[in-house]
Amino acid sequence: MVLFRRSRLLNNRGFIFLRSKNHNKNGNIFHIKFLSSDAAEDVCIQLSNGSTMKLSTGKYARLTSGSVTATLGDTSIMSTVVRKNVPSKESIVPLTVNYRQKAAAIGRIPTNFLRREMGQSEQEILTSRIIDRSLRPLFNSGYSYETQIICNLLAIDGINDPDVLSINAASAALSISDIPWNGPVAAVRVGYIDKQHVINPSKRQLQQSKLNLVLSCTSKNLIVMLEGSAEDILEPDLRKAIKIGAKECQTIIKSLLELKSRVGKPKLEIDDNKEPNKDVEEFVRNFAEDKLREIFNCYSHDKTSRSTAVNDVRNEMLNNMADRDREFIENAVKLFDKICKEIFRSLIFETKRRCDGRTIDELRNIQCQVDLFQPLHGSAFFQRGQTQVLSTVTLDSIESSLKLDMISMLTSGVKEKNFFLHYEFPPYAVNETGKVTGLDRREIGHGALAEKGLKAVIPKDYPFAIRLTSEVLESNGSSSMASICAGSLALMDAGVPISAAVAGVAMGLIYNSDNIESEEENYKILTDISGIEDHLGDMDFKIAGTKKGFTAFQADVKVPGVPLKVIMESIQSASLAKSRIINIMNEVLSAPKIDAKENKPVLDTIEVPMHQRGKFLGIGGSNLKKILYETGVNIYSENDIVFSIFAPNQSAMDAAKNMIDEILQTNVEPTLTFGDIYTAKITEIRETGVMVTLYPTMVPTLLPNSQLDQRKIHHPSALELNVGDEIKVKYFGRDPVSGRIRLSRKVLQDPISSARNLNITKETMDEHKGQVQEPIRQINLS
Repeated sequence: MVLFRRSRLLNNRGFIFLRSKNHNKNGNIFHIKFLSSDAAEDVCIQLSNGSTMKLSTGKYARLTSGSVTATLGDTSIMSTVVRKNVPSKESIVPLTVNYRQKAAAIGRIPTNFLRREMGQSEQEILTSRIIDRSLRPLFNSGYSYETQIICNLLAIDGINDPDVLSINAASAALSISDIPWNGPVAAVRVGYIDKQHVINPSKRQLQQSKLNLVLSCTSKNLIVMLEGSAEDILEPDLRKAIKIGAKECQTIIKSLLELKSRVGKPKLEIDDNKEPNKDVEEFVRNFAEDKLREIFNCYSHDKTSRSTAVNDVRNEMLNNMADRDREFIENAVKLFDKICKEIFRSLIFETKRRCDGRTIDELRNIQCQVDLFQPLHGSAFFQRGQTQVLSTVTLDSIESSLKLDMISMLTSGVKEKNFFLHYEFPPYAVNETGKVTGLDRREIGHGALAEKGLKAVIPKDYPFAIRLTSEVLESNGSSSMASICAGSLALMDAGVPISAAVAGVAMGLIYNSDNIESEEENYKILTDISGIEDHLGDMDFKIAGTKKGFTAFQADVKVPGVPLKVIMESIQSASLAKSRIINIMNEVLSAPKIDAKENKPVLDTIEVPMHQRGKFLGIGGSNLKKILYETGVNIYSENDIVFSIFAPNQSAMDAAKNMIDEILQTNVEPTLTFGDIYTAKITEIRETGVMVTLYPTMVPTLLPNSQLDQRKIHHPSALELNVGDEIKVKYFGRDPVSGRIRLSRKVLQDPISSARNLNITKETMDEHKGQVQEPIRQINLS
């Protein structure tokens, strides 16, 4: 057995020693390897928008298979790739991608209890998915070494988004590593601002853009991944954006290839072209080929019966191989799946029909229904083939909007979302058992896509927070697009004034040969694909929009890139399909409902004078809490005198307003005249003065020590004032800021001041010969 112990020593010349100590029967043997810390290599890529992307390697994380630091502006990402040395037995490429945000990257400390990064946020999961989908199609099918890619956010400037930078960094790390990979890929973001396409728009520009498209490409303009949203962008503008983005990617790819040629490691050799055993292949084909053809040509099968029929053929084949060795059986099972895929795909070209009998561009049967449950604000049911989605809408106060994390706020410029969609895919939707969490990557990704598809038609000034839930009850492909259709109907059922109905459809692709770049038309684009067509096909291109334009799109490619021609044809076919779907939806509900439901929430405002604010709120907000507990109505302060009232229904609003009227109800108050003198009654003695009332129903107001006497006093007790005493005070109106009554006692103690305040002139005094009576108003309201 050989044990390895590694240590690092940094010498004065900037070299790192890697010392390996091997323990074996021959004694201790030391191997010293010198790695220069100055061996870093970098390339600078000049983008068409004038910015420069820098890719560096050889300085950080040098024990990995590949490590690249990408910088754009002051945003930096370090991407590392590591693989295991022992192959796994996974049937798919064992690739894991983790994108990690760090609060330190924006100069903040996490706000959780431990003050450290915890589980993945939704933004991290979505970014990890677009990196994964950009890289996975270019792995060889025979690659089976467990591989992990980690993209670490080092710094962010709030201008340049890190997601596109992460794709390029991960692509560069894979390219220079020893992992066999058919890259590189490059990624850019395309915006559409003032009828102009912009490459890698800044955060501020993106807020004004009608398009937010991220695309990844390989050389020769082959599309690997598309992800984006739009504000009902027209088809020609979307097509041009994809073409411009693909062209920009070629500039980045040239630099990635240059970096690979300078520092790339020799690739691991994998024999993925093993010739199958002819005896095994002959046995499987003779036994299963005709039976599989019959199954895929039987248009009466649904998802369950077709899957059962294929499994029966497989089990029957295994029973006929009971006397064979283990290796023969394993190879036969692999060949069975391969032949099954071949037959399924070839029949589409032979018959021009799919396994369920539909033509290439035919939609599955669609059924819609709205207003399913009366207590709900809005609900809809959408079924397309064997995919069922139930959507519900909940309207709440704007304070219930979804708050984003710090980094997501910085990168998107959005602090909170008043519209958000939660997508749920319970295990029973595919006749399975399992955990019901709703938080795995797939559900978050599908929910984010459906949310993008509907966000564009939601009014930006809508006064309520909207939570839309889409629960998949039955799934046979394209459940995220069905969520958009059901969500559009549910929003209209709830009376949300959306600008137009939205529908989504998934487009598929089947190649007839391995040469995807052939000039011959060796492919078929499938409209509205089912689950088996997604599983055995080459592309899943989800597109959503209104009749006018597009609102969301997401392309998952399973081959090493798709030509632009195929993408453009898919967009055109999807445009026709979504219009047909919207026509079917309009037969059920074509516009938002105007008549409000009895349980629909209502919103109102009330203006409370400043001097009544304290009475309205109560001590510690006790009055507002009482209204909430008794009626379910929330009251929020908009400014000093205006309050927003949110009620779950009109009856609750009426009850809350009655309580508010009782709180603010006062007897008819005598009109106070500025400059008049009144008799005030002391109700409380305080350190700062005395609380007095001018009439019984009046809220006590403070007469401060400075206005009690001509002399300077520190406590009312110096004047021998007690609760219940009556004193004369002069009224000087209300404070314009606080609304409090202003009173004074000391101005009445100076005879000269009293005469001046009473507007008594010398001539008047002479005329009455000093017989002037003091015009004090004695108001007795008790």
